[in-house]
Amino acid sequence: MKMQEIRAKAKALGIKNTYGLTKEELIQRIQRVEGNFDCFGTANEYCDQFQCCFRDDCFRFVKD
Repeated sequence: MKMQEIRAKAKALGIKNTYGLTKEELIQRIQRVEGNFDCFGTANEYCDQFQCCFRDDCFRFVKD
């Protein structure tokens, strides 16, 4: 997911002041607001957060 899309999602959830945050920090804030663990970028080959919309991006992020 591109940063612009992530910022739009954050705005829709009422998260303000998104500029200056890294992609990882912003996604973790979104995860907390959505009631998920704020674990983006920490998966180690497995993730049990199947309902998280960032799940696929998380695995790609870890590999980078």
